Amino acid sequence: MFYQLYEMNHAAMAPLRATADAMRLAFGNPLNPLSHTVIGRTVAASFEVFERSTRRYGKPQFGLATTTIDGSPVKVTEEITWSKPFCNLIHFKRALPSVRPDDPKILITAPMSGHYATLLRGTVEALLPHAEVYITDWVDARMVPLTDGLFDLDDYIDYVIEMVHHLGPRTNIVAVCQPSVPVLAAVARMEADSDPLAPSSMTLMGGPIDTRINPTAVNELAKNKPIEWFKENVIMDVPWPQPGFMRPVYPGFLQLSGFMSMNLDRHMTAQKDFYMNLIKNDGDPAEKHRDFYDEYLAVMDLTAEFYLQTVETVFMQHALPKGEMMHRDKPVDCSAIRNVALLTVEGENDDISGVGQTKAAQTLCTNLPDDKRMHYMQPDVGHYGVFNGSRFRKEIAPRIVAFAKEHSTPAARPQSSPVKRVIKGGKSA
Repeated sequence: MFYQLYEMNHAAMAPLRATADAMRLAFGNPLNPLSHTVIGRTVAASFEVFERSTRRYGKPQFGLATTTIDGSPVKVTEEITWSKPFCNLIHFKRALPSVRPDDPKILITAPMSGHYATLLRGTVEALLPHAEVYITDWVDARMVPLTDGLFDLDDYIDYVIEMVHHLGPRTNIVAVCQPSVPVLAAVARMEADSDPLAPSSMTLMGGPIDTRINPTAVNELAKNKPIEWFKENVIMDVPWPQPGFMRPVYPGFLQLSGFMSMNLDRHMTAQKDFYMNLIKNDGDPAEKHRDFYDEYLAVMDLTAEFYLQTVETVFMQHALPKGEMMHRDKPVDCSAIRNVALLTVEGENDDISGVGQTKAAQTLCTNLPDDKRMHYMQPDVGHYGVFNGSRFRKEIAPRIVAFAKEHSTPAARPQSSPVKRVIKGGKSA
């Protein structure tokens, strides 16, 4: 009933939101003399803050129409190249001449953790000049009818394997945060089956491979509550008239409230600064605020079975690092990985996936040769900075591209060896 109440409240606010938006436009219109006064800007700012605080944010667009390659602008078009009920695979096709040498093929596996794949717009934008980029565009579970079946962690792994098969040989896969576990599991299963289409390399970024290492507040919450608590308190049925009516989900608005509460003082300060910038008619910071929160506040529902299985497997049982994880009744054995090169990336100030949690993948892949593994820890960035921002563009993205280029070749003969290539802040250690 809580989800239904949320929907009813949102619908009840619709007339007020429409009125507030109309008043904002009226007091912000340059033809209105009051718009040039502090009083007029204050009224317009108040109405805008109210409207933005009560609206439902729709799925954003990538909006990457061009990129720059070899100093020249190149047109980019989005194409869905593979599709299933819970995911579309988007290809950012670049209008390049056919005679140009091929760039590495990179599949970005976006998190299925409440936000849309557009959260990785900056990740895609940074890689586009140097690679043929694909990204998983996960579908909001509330939009998927019950007749399309369930979707759990096993299905996620199946989807990853199918997408790698679809893209063909020499695919390089990049997992950002949450998908690090299913991507590592998918690669382990492919290697165990001697799959000839296993990716050339995988990059795991800020992922919860082993949450026993430097546990964060997110990890502690999952550890301190039994799975029954999550079933009773965060799982709800999609209300009518959504296409996914009666599908059990973990609602996006609940996850967003958890994100917001972790840094509530920061969000409150940002809202206050936004209000004051509108009054001062300071357009640049106000527009940056809009851009960030248009993305941050756009959330999607997760299927109940995927969410609960992920919480139990990854955060409670620590099944992957313990060697106890199963996929379709088959063991996930990371020691089977011998040919797929591994790059792990962490942020020094990550408060979602603690330092060492992603690097743990290096320890699990015991039979991977030295020349097929590398770890990089980026100083002075938090979780978001691992896959976005200036340091990502300058320090991390070039390493991902270079690693993909280096390993987009036929697999070498496997040999067992420990981790040696470790980089921190650009220096070998």
